[in-house]
Amino acid sequence: MPETGPTHAPACAGPASANTVYHGDNLSVLSSLPEQSFTLIYVDPPFNTGRKQTRAQRTMVRAAEGEGDRTGFQGRAYNTELGTARSYHDTFDDYLSFIEPRLREAHRLLTEDGTLYVHLDYREVHYVKVLLDEIFGRDCFLNELIWAYDYGARAKNRWPAKHDTILVYVKNPKHYHFDSSAVDREPYMAPGLVTPEKRALGKLPTDVWWHTIVSPTGKEKTGYPTQKPEGILRRIITASSRPGDWVLDFFAGSGTTGAVAAKLDRQFVLVDQNPEAIDVMRSRLPESTAYTKA
Repeated sequence: MPETGPTHAPACAGPASANTVYHGDNLSVLSSLPEQSFTLIYVDPPFNTGRKQTRAQRTMVRAAEGEGDRTGFQGRAYNTELGTARSYHDTFDDYLSFIEPRLREAHRLLTEDGTLYVHLDYREVHYVKVLLDEIFGRDCFLNELIWAYDYGARAKNRWPAKHDTILVYVKNPKHYHFDSSAVDREPYMAPGLVTPEKRALGKLPTDVWWHTIVSPTGKEKTGYPTQKPEGILRRIITASSRPGDWVLDFFAGSGTTGAVAAKLDRQFVLVDQNPEAIDVMRSRLPESTAYTKA
C-alpha cells in the first residue's frame, strides 16, 4: 500500500557532499549522478512558448516636479528606469526529443519510494503525459495537479489561460512516500457548510491549488522570468519528502526548489545552464551551497 505518513528510509550515500548547484547542461550532469539518489524530483522545464522569456528589472527614480512617467504618493513624480533583464530562449522544434532523455534520467535517479513532479502548461502537457506513461508505467501516475492563479493573460478572443499543470508520478505505486498530514491546510471555500471546528482546522488541499503568482513587488521576487512561488514548492516538498531527504531540480531557474528545501531541512541538488540563473541562486541560497561548473 502507498505510504500515507512519515517513514524512515534506510540510510544511503547522498548524491553530493553538500547542497550543490551545477552550472551546465543538465543531461550530462544527470548521467553523472548515482541512481536512486533522490526521494523527490521537481522540474519546471521550458514550456516551449516559442519566444524569448524575459523579465526586466525596473526601478523607480524620483523625478523633478512636473516630470517623470509615473505619479506616486502625494503626487510625487517618478521615472521608471530599466535595469538588467534576465532571460532565456524557450523554443524547441522537437520538444519530446529534448525532454525524453532527461525524464528517463529522472526515473533512474528516483529512490524506490520517490516521486517526480513535472510542471508544464497546456502547450506540451498532454504529449509529456503520454511519454511519462511510457517511461514510468500508467500505474505509476499519481496525480494531475492544477495550479490556478488570477494574473497575466487577458485574451478577448478565447478563455484566458490561468493555470499550469503539474504531473505527478511515483517510482513504485505500492511503496511511495506521501504525508498529507504535514501539508499546510487551506480555508474552506464554503465555510458556512462545515462545523466551526472544521473551519478552524481548515481542509486538506485537493488536486486543484489556488495560489497567487510571485508578486512583482513582493519579497520573493528575484527578477528571474517564470519564477515559481515558494508556497507551491513548500506543499510539494513537505508532502513528498522527509527532513534529510535529497531533492533534485534540474531546471532550477531562480532556485526556488533549493530555497524551500533548505528551509524545510531537506538537501538539494540544482542544475541550470543559464549564467543569469546561477547569479540569482548565489544571492538567494544558503552561503554553504557548493557551486560546480559542469
